[in-house]
Amino acid sequence: MLEAFKQYSAQHFPFLFSSKVLITVSGGLDSMVLFHLCKTLRFDVSVAHCNFRLRGDESEADTQFVTSYCENQNISLYKKYFDTTAYAKIAKTSTQIAARKLRYQWFYELSEAKGFEYILTAHHLNDDVETFLINLGRGSGLEGLTGIPAINGKVVRPLLTFSRKQIKEYAQLHNIVWREDSSNASDKYLRNQLRHHAVPALQNAQPNFVKGYENTKAHLQQTSDLLSVYTQQLKQEYLIAEDNVLSIKLERIQRHPAPNAVLYAILNDYNFTAWEDIYDLLSAQSGKQVFSSTHKILKDRDVLLLTSLINLDHELFTWESKENEVTGPFGMLVKERINSIKNSSQKEIYIDSALVKFPLTIRTRREGDVFYPFGLSGKKKLSKYFKDEKLSLIAKDKTWLLCQGNTIIWVIGMRADDRFKVTKSTQSIIKLSWYDA
Repeated sequence: MLEAFKQYSAQHFPFLFSSKVLITVSGGLDSMVLFHLCKTLRFDVSVAHCNFRLRGDESEADTQFVTSYCENQNISLYKKYFDTTAYAKIAKTSTQIAARKLRYQWFYELSEAKGFEYILTAHHLNDDVETFLINLGRGSGLEGLTGIPAINGKVVRPLLTFSRKQIKEYAQLHNIVWREDSSNASDKYLRNQLRHHAVPALQNAQPNFVKGYENTKAHLQQTSDLLSVYTQQLKQEYLIAEDNVLSIKLERIQRHPAPNAVLYAILNDYNFTAWEDIYDLLSAQSGKQVFSSTHKILKDRDVLLLTSLINLDHELFTWESKENEVTGPFGMLVKERINSIKNSSQKEIYIDSALVKFPLTIRTRREGDVFYPFGLSGKKKLSKYFKDEKLSLIAKDKTWLLCQGNTIIWVIGMRADDRFKVTKSTQSIIKLSWYDA
């Protein structure tokens, strides 16, 4: 497997051989094998390990195992503890999704702070098959059937072409020690049910099922890539932007040989699920509307009008001085007084406490908003900043602002205001951290 991994990496990820990479290691079989492979090929690696505090002593034993292993191998290790259960309640999501958000947010912050060019995860072919089956059962479109991407931004998954069987055989051959996660044996989660029952049954009926899936995925990805190009053309042709409204002329849609498919392609990014109701808008009376969790589409005579559900005048939250953290649909903001500045990121900023007067407010954008982008000498309209950053209508509506009165302190997750920055004369520093919902 080592030679196959080397050839696969050279063909698909040649940059890894000369890059500074961060490997995410849980202590389980897959990540320990990935660690061993990369170390054997002399990649410039460091390790990131998450403790989600979900399995008590077992979680702590995993952390101690990874710590000891890295110390013995003289490999740099970065560890992070999360209160995953609390975050899941704040974000109103499942524990699994909460853990995923927390770890990837930290991986990106760590890579930015320490200069890691790529983040390696140990997802393999069986993980990909399970994801395909989950999405298939959910009625996913083509995008959901293309499985786990081998490269997604900084994240690289070099084990995707290898099966769980190959990985375990390699571990046994090279006497690699790993930790077993007891939750993997439970059928509580859908993924485990598929792993324990559905995939073995499919392999029993068709021995080459897993490898056959890999070929099918390649064909689906080619089709998806082709469709993506065409979808962008459709959006440019049919979506007309006017202020905060997108309009679609029905006459033009109806001239297309597949109008329903066009509607799905250009509206799929707006979280709609009632597609039959949307298709019915083509022949419905004026005034009918369909809602998603974030947007509304309204038939107005001969056009469809797409608008955000966020009320830009009423989304306002208060942060009192006595509160060290505040939560809401924007996620969670945390403040702490510190003595010195470390590497910052888009998820955290440092401000001069003497310049800040609580209570602060968290809100969405308003007409006429301006701020002074950190590092620049002058002010800028927020609308112009969003345009320069190429934010979509959805992204603009989902961006939150931390304000003092009408003055923006932070375009949260993007850019701080220069007027609140720490200088040589600063006597007290506040660190603000943001955890996305």
